[in-house]
Amino acid sequence: MNFKKKYFLALLPIFLFALVLSGCGSSTEKDSNDTISISSSDVIATMDSSMNTDVIGAQNITNTMEGLYRYDGKELQPAIAKEVVKPTNNGKTYTFHLRKTKWSNGKPVTANDFVYAWRRTVDPKTASQYAYIYTGIKNADKINAGKKPVNTLGIKALDDYTLQVTLEDAIPYFNTLMASSTFYPQYKPSVEKAGKQYGLNSKGMVFNGPFKLVNWSVSNNSWTEVKNNSYWNAKAVKLKKVQYYVVKDANTGLNLYDTNRINRLEKLGGDTARQVSNYKTFSLDKQTANFYLELNQKKYKFFQNEKIRQAISMAINRDQLTNNVLGKTGGIEHTLVPVGMSYNPTTKTDFTKEKILQSSNKYTEYNPTEAKKLWEEGIKETGQKNLSFTLLGDDTDNAKKQNEYIQGQLEKNLPGLKITLSNVPFKSRLDKSSSGQFDIVVTGWNADYPDPVTFLDIFTTGNSQNNGKYSNPAYDALIEKSKTTDATDEDARWQDLLQATKILTDDQGAIPLYQSYQANLTRSNIKNYRMTPNGSYNLVTVYKK
Repeated sequence: MNFKKKYFLALLPIFLFALVLSGCGSSTEKDSNDTISISSSDVIATMDSSMNTDVIGAQNITNTMEGLYRYDGKELQPAIAKEVVKPTNNGKTYTFHLRKTKWSNGKPVTANDFVYAWRRTVDPKTASQYAYIYTGIKNADKINAGKKPVNTLGIKALDDYTLQVTLEDAIPYFNTLMASSTFYPQYKPSVEKAGKQYGLNSKGMVFNGPFKLVNWSVSNNSWTEVKNNSYWNAKAVKLKKVQYYVVKDANTGLNLYDTNRINRLEKLGGDTARQVSNYKTFSLDKQTANFYLELNQKKYKFFQNEKIRQAISMAINRDQLTNNVLGKTGGIEHTLVPVGMSYNPTTKTDFTKEKILQSSNKYTEYNPTEAKKLWEEGIKETGQKNLSFTLLGDDTDNAKKQNEYIQGQLEKNLPGLKITLSNVPFKSRLDKSSSGQFDIVVTGWNADYPDPVTFLDIFTTGNSQNNGKYSNPAYDALIEKSKTTDATDEDARWQDLLQATKILTDDQGAIPLYQSYQANLTRSNIKNYRMTPNGSYNLVTVYKK
């Protein structure tokens, strides 16, 4: 999702943490067998599954809500659906038979709760940035464009416990998509009573997942989730409480971990990751998530020039960035599709290692001489005179160091370029990005499902997450072809996606920086804390030994 699923490495001042943790009791009390305490890189922006765009929200929605399926590790398992469904009608129809489950207020979860949620998400009045993920479900795009009424969406309740979904064309990854929090059901009375405030505080919300969020509002730097005894699979849930604390200062987080005040410290970076890499409890999770630069091509025609984009990319030494600045918590990435996520259906070759893409690697390899040449040619072609731009990024210690490094590389290798940094809180960066209030922005994306199109879709013309406004008709046509003409032909679809990726990489429509490796410290008695293909952890099976 947004790492952006918009994602970032955030690391609260110490005095705030002292206030948050005061009165929490001794470390022994804190480490009770049925409670787990986890760091969070920032606050929850929203608990509304229609409006959420980042991994922090997705994780907490996954903790407290349940959809048709749920990942446990890499295994897709039925959740509210009784089984993982095989489609009919040439891959266009999915019929889900639902378990009889309950909301936390005791009301039944029915097929109509899915119908309501899905219609609400694609309704243009909702203005969901994630409505595009419904593309391919019958009439979804037309509804979102205001051309059809919401009740024409390809979803209907055949009865209270039978849900039928109709697609315009087969979607090969549809079942994996159904594990995404964007497709969870919603309890209509709660949503309508809260209005625009829905998802901004826990009061009035009801949950159908393993935990319930309690006494929370959107500005809180800590929050608590307690076991939901109404959850259909409550017997499998070993934890009674999950406590989150926002940790923005690396030293504070490490002190909290070392003194046993938190059980898991997540998303360490740079110096801290290097410092603790010899801990027995240190781990690196290679995420299906990439960070990249978006250039505001709507604001500046200068950035529409292919040579300018290529020059910026080739001016950055990714080896130094990942090893020295990030402390080996990132891997060099040549495409916007991450390594280790998707494999050729015939040869099982990693998508990013396919031969067709290798000639494009030169655009992400450090080459200051070629960067300067392309830069000067691009300036001549565009006639651009003002070479002062602002780089927008997050305000955490790690993000600041990263952004300073990028600033230095660009100013060093691209003559006349002046970069000013604007490091802002995560939510502000998201807001500025989506509203086009930036020149260049460091952003990221985390997979919603293990298929290249979860990344490639973003850069199609008009996509709501395409903040840089990159546009290439040939690229758009290939992505569309993969979803329609070639949707049921695995090999043809694979080639469509490879060709589209080559175009995007050659164009440097967005500039890849690195694949994210999440560095963590986890107490050795915490078991089954495993990342899933959509970037969330399944706390249903987590326990303390």
